[in-house]
Amino acid sequence: MKKLALIFGLIFGTAALSSAQRFAYVDTQYILSNIPEYKAAQDQLDKISVGWQKEIEAKYTDIDKLYKAYQADQILLTEDMKKKRQEEIETKEKAVKDLQKQRFGVGGDLFKKREDLVKPIQDKVYNAVKALAEKDNYAVIFDKSSDLTMLYTSEKYDKSDEVLESMGYKPGANKR
Repeated sequence: MKKLALIFGLIFGTAALSSAQRFAYVDTQYILSNIPEYKAAQDQLDKISVGWQKEIEAKYTDIDKLYKAYQADQILLTEDMKKKRQEEIETKEKAVKDLQKQRFGVGGDLFKKREDLVKPIQDKVYNAVKALAEKDNYAVIFDKSSDLTMLYTSEKYDKSDEVLESMGYKPGANKR
């Protein structure tokens, strides 16, 4: 009988503790879409990216012209001249691939620029979420926009607008 009472006590005690924990969620994509600085940073990154892509495409076009000229002249060239032209084309191809890697690769210029422009905004959002969690005593705040699968969410637990307001932005401009 004492064991049964102990088991019921543990079950009810655990249930009482678990119901005391509070959960909420935010949608960081929605939050970021309502921050003008984030939009400006994204636009700036897009312009930089397009410019770098055009630069790389122009270099590939030049290489393609060199290769076509080489193919047209190949019959008339000596072996040494063929070898020099092939090396020139290969050198330029390698240089363009290196430039592409430098601009768009992991840890490349675009990554660094994104860190400079977007990371401070993301940190600001994180700090606002953290402050909300501490203020309202939430045990966990999920991010609805991440890979975390949320099969059902009740709007009453969505704290995205509160995060925006605490950061000084007007919510609702890009309501989901």
